[in-house]
Amino acid sequence: MELNRFIDHTLLKPTASIQEIINLCNEAKEHNFFSVCVNSCYVKLAKKELKNSEVKVCSVVGFPLGAMSGKAKVFEAKRAIKDGADEIDMVINVGLLKSKKYRKVAREIRSVKRIMPKKVLKVILETCYLSEEEIIKASELALSAKADFIKTSTGFGTRGASVEDVKLMKTVAGDKMKIKASGGIKDFKTAQEYIALGVSRLGTSSGIAIVSGTESKADY
Repeated sequence: MELNRFIDHTLLKPTASIQEIINLCNEAKEHNFFSVCVNSCYVKLAKKELKNSEVKVCSVVGFPLGAMSGKAKVFEAKRAIKDGADEIDMVINVGLLKSKKYRKVAREIRSVKRIMPKKVLKVILETCYLSEEEIIKASELALSAKADFIKTSTGFGTRGASVEDVKLMKTVAGDKMKIKASGGIKDFKTAQEYIALGVSRLGTSSGIAIVSGTESKADY
């Protein structure tokens, strides 16, 4: 198992500078991580820095709250793809889900997927705010809307991923949709635990610590 190829090397904090994004890309190339995950304003820069490497560019959309209009998410996704994004991690509208506006939630996911049929769409559920029933429902909506992945967390909620969340998501995803665990994954043992549960990708700012077995210095 090549642990590095499970990792989306992530830097999403609001203070991330141009130089920090360049550093992130250099680290991703050095360790051959699967992708870098950045805010959409940095997609073009990341694409340029990763030229002639295997590392892909992942952009978040509607991040971190998911509470903007569906049209805004579609526009941001379109722009990110135009700038060179290979994958999109979009945040669902948690408030609409909790209001049981399931058609609207599914329509939003479907609208983003429609503009990127050949690229990977990951749908962030933000499980820290959801009941078990809501996690299952959100997973079902993402599956029905043809998402490629469901993802646990933004890393900016009240907590990140949990084993219980992933197990619930797996009951819906099965082998029809992949799962990305993110938020709070900072060491080799935790990473291995999620992969053993069937997770296909790990979103983390501690990728180097995970693959080298050292202590994470990540501050968010």
